[in-house]
Amino acid sequence: MKVAVYSGSFNPLHKGHEAIIRFLTESAGFDIVYLIVTPQNPFKEAHTRPNGRERFTAAVEAVKRHPDLIVKPLDIEIDMDPPQYTIRTLDALQALEPDNDFTLVIGADNLDCFGGWRYHERILLEYGVVVFPRKGYHRGRAKARLMKENPAYKIELLKAPLVTISSTHIREEIAKGKDMSKWLM
Repeated sequence: MKVAVYSGSFNPLHKGHEAIIRFLTESAGFDIVYLIVTPQNPFKEAHTRPNGRERFTAAVEAVKRHPDLIVKPLDIEIDMDPPQYTIRTLDALQALEPDNDFTLVIGADNLDCFGGWRYHERILLEYGVVVFPRKGYHRGRAKARLMKENPAYKIELLKAPLVTISSTHIREEIAKGKDMSKWLM
């Protein structure tokens, strides 16, 4: 089975995430999306609220509201000892499901800094990445820079619509007292 591993804080899970999940299974050839709620991104400040378990529970509830989505929320990183490096998650998934083909889903912002990820070489050689566009980031240049490092890297730039809504924007607007429920998944 071809599995898209879509990892993130998902604080909160929103319509943009839903659009990405749909694109992966309807247009990009994936059989299913594994939604991995990360308790703590090693590149970001620590979350206080909601914590990883609360965000995972919220993701499960959001997915239940969309039974047509071909997605499975997983809490594989919640009980993992920190830091939750992506390579550890991918290796754990491969050990649990050795017959599946796992590919990491990232945005162009992450591709731009991917060389700083722990064992990025292994991720790109053994699993590969599919990359969504993000406003303000040039995926082609980032891919070219990484491919100079190793032309065998598996990097696919998806021809997907640009998602402009972000969890950060939703949180900021909610903090101002605005109703953002129409943007939530």
